[in-house]
Amino acid sequence: MATRTHFILLLIVVVIASSVQVHGTLSPTYYSSTCPKALSIVRAGVEAAIKKEARMGASLLRLHFHDCFVNGCDGSILLDDNATFIGEKTAAPNNNSVRGFNVVDDIKAQLEKACPGVVSCADILAIAARDSVVILGGPCWKVKLGRRDSLTASRAAANTSLPGPNFNLSALISSFSAQGLSLKDLVALSGSHTIGLARCTVFRARIYNDANIDASFAKSLQKKCHKSGNDDVTKPLDFQTPTCFDKLYYDNLLKKKGLLHSDQELFNGTNPSAESLVKKYAQDASSFFKDFAKGMVKMGNIKPLTGTAGEIRINCRKAN
Repeated sequence: MATRTHFILLLIVVVIASSVQVHGTLSPTYYSSTCPKALSIVRAGVEAAIKKEARMGASLLRLHFHDCFVNGCDGSILLDDNATFIGEKTAAPNNNSVRGFNVVDDIKAQLEKACPGVVSCADILAIAARDSVVILGGPCWKVKLGRRDSLTASRAAANTSLPGPNFNLSALISSFSAQGLSLKDLVALSGSHTIGLARCTVFRARIYNDANIDASFAKSLQKKCHKSGNDDVTKPLDFQTPTCFDKLYYDNLLKKKGLLHSDQELFNGTNPSAESLVKKYAQDASSFFKDFAKGMVKMGNIKPLTGTAGEIRINCRKAN
């Protein structure tokens, strides 16, 4: 009887173990034996790209964010349109806006030489986002790895899932909550706007219509971003240090100098909890860095494909 009981228990353990194997969990050491140079190859590619153009760090960080918010962190944003679907690149939040695809292609080519068919495009985005932040002076975190790549993409899903630059605070909270992210995650991850640029068409309504904006700040932006035309003129999201990952984004919000309407919504007199976090991060960079890193790990864990789901793409722009 005891032997039979032990056998049943052993069988249960095996079933549970195999279940974990199939569904998989992300781990920072996922490629340690299958592609030990994976992290250094991605890092070298990101460093070269940022050295060539400092703005690219923000672009790579944004790619990961826009990937994860649409059906999870599955590399779907990288897929080109094909005969069976219209991808995410031409969705309203991405069209003429997301960039860095060539950098990802270059990194993937190097990884394919070193370890063919091993490292996913989704994981490249997650590692490149972290490396970009670190290179530009921000916090470091251990990137959990083992995501697989989607076989399809959806422009419709991108249009409905990504938060917009004209969102009010309640819409932002709802958008993040739908991904399992808290108000603290929202405020901390919005700090990614301490780097990068935005197009005139994205902040025009704010600088001409919003009341909670510093008048001289609005006037200075209006000189380049006119009421019509000049749509592609860009301005820094953080006008003080646009290529340095620091806490000045929050300092700007306290002075009503957030570039996007959605930025200033975090400090607009309607939500004491959000405003308390903005003040905290403006005063204490280490708190911002800690919460940002935690938020990035959490975001990177949104509905990943693991085990036998999806595939490892050879070319990040198309399914195998």
